[in-house]
Amino acid sequence: MTKLNLQMPELALLLKQLKFHPEEGKIWLAEQRSVLMGLGALSSFRKEILTTLGQERGKGFFMRLGYFSGAKDAELARNLGQDSNIEQAFLIGPLLHSLRGMVKAIPLALEYDPEKQHFYAEFEWIDSFEVEICRSAFGQLNEPVCWILLGYACAYTSHFAGMDIQYREVECCGQGDHRCRIVGKVATEWPDHEEFSYLFREAPLIDELYKLQSRIADLELSLSSNTDNMHPALGEAPPFTSALKMIDRGANSEVTMLLLGETGTGKEVLARRVHSMSKRHDKPFVAVNCAAIPPELIESELFGVEKGAYTGATQSRQGRFERANSGTIFLDEIIELSPRAQAALLRTLQEGEIERVGDSQTRSIDVRVVAATNEDLAEAVKSGRFRQDLFYRINAYTVVIPPLRQRKNDIVLLAEHFRKRYEKHYKKTTSGFTDFAMQALHSHDWPGNIRELENAVQRGIILTDENHSITEQSLFNASRSLDSSTASETHTLNQQSGLIESIDSKGSLKTELAEQVLQHHISLPELEEALIEKAMENAAGKVSSAARALGLTRAALAYRLKRTDEADQ
Repeated sequence: MTKLNLQMPELALLLKQLKFHPEEGKIWLAEQRSVLMGLGALSSFRKEILTTLGQERGKGFFMRLGYFSGAKDAELARNLGQDSNIEQAFLIGPLLHSLRGMVKAIPLALEYDPEKQHFYAEFEWIDSFEVEICRSAFGQLNEPVCWILLGYACAYTSHFAGMDIQYREVECCGQGDHRCRIVGKVATEWPDHEEFSYLFREAPLIDELYKLQSRIADLELSLSSNTDNMHPALGEAPPFTSALKMIDRGANSEVTMLLLGETGTGKEVLARRVHSMSKRHDKPFVAVNCAAIPPELIESELFGVEKGAYTGATQSRQGRFERANSGTIFLDEIIELSPRAQAALLRTLQEGEIERVGDSQTRSIDVRVVAATNEDLAEAVKSGRFRQDLFYRINAYTVVIPPLRQRKNDIVLLAEHFRKRYEKHYKKTTSGFTDFAMQALHSHDWPGNIRELENAVQRGIILTDENHSITEQSLFNASRSLDSSTASETHTLNQQSGLIESIDSKGSLKTELAEQVLQHHISLPELEEALIEKAMENAAGKVSSAARALGLTRAALAYRLKRTDEADQ
């Protein structure tokens, strides 16, 4: 049987995944953000939980805590152990236990045959942190006490092996035994497997609350008119809630409302909110993207056309305003309206009348107008792109929609909303976002705002395997650094001293390259020529771009290129 020891390649592989950023207050194990917490605090926490919930419910609580951690680590082990045999890959889990300072796990037996769906394992746990906690807080108990560790082992093995595996702690120092030992088998091989499984379920009251919450959410969506395919106006950040208050206050009036905000901030969603909260909520809501309609057709699209008005007008038809009669029309990107369309819109707002293209009579219309743009209309008036009188007409009640970068507190809320929506849409279940992915969501500036966030989460769901966590790479389709200012410096564990040491990765790379250059007897001119050639290749022959990459001026690089050409001749 393979023995765990500190020289195992898997341990070295794990240590490479451990990154310390004390200047940021963060510790990363691969894409999982981790914390160091003293046993004293954990001991007080366990005591309070058991006092509040009782021992049986408290046991289930802590086993579920371990279960969540084990499920995440199984995914990490599968990724890291791809090049190892199945046993060595599996033993990454016990190594993770040791690395986290929870317990030293010694494998006593391991039989794993995926084809025959057979599994049997025994482990001895040495210096369990839970035993130490219980001794200081409760003394000796009348049952095994390593609940977090046991939940972890069950989840880790089940997710790693793709089978429902359960462990029992058959010996435990916390109940007076001389050692802690666990045995793991396929769940159905344990006579009490159904009763044991109940420990991993949340309390029935919580289940009922979740079900009721889900039903209420479904009812709210079904009661919202014309919003089946729209996400609700979610947000708790003050800039957004202030805008929402403005919208709600003006929704039940008849004033023309102007929504100002960057692209992707959800202006149409908020326009629908205006409509749903108004007296016109049971009447039509018509949305028009003025930028998507050619200038020569915008009038006929908005106000309708009479038969024979122009070539191709073979029959009379209503425009968007007539279709929205008695309801609300949303004019998105209103700044893109042609001058003629602006004049016609002004008449409609002032007189409550429209005139179809090619018609000689006017038609009365009763429509609430909500307009939106992502540009500065006042500047457009100054430059002559937008009518001043129309601007004053639609600027009566203006609401500024903040960009997502000013709503950082709402990113998690929105990301989770989109995750649930697209999991349901694609009939897929994920394990949520990794801590690293969540950090990336927070650090991104979101120039495309909510629309960009929605697209990123949708891409993440598509690229993530069933029951796996959504990573930063699947969200952004590329690896990004947590902080460019600290990209050249990492921290690692000195295996001899046990201390965390800073490593300047850029400095280490320079040292390594220098050693290789000297070892292979590459001369300085040869090295310079190779660097210049590679920089020019990466820059597609552009001297300025290559010079920037090499930290040279354009003139300096041009001189070196000329000198190289002369040497070749």
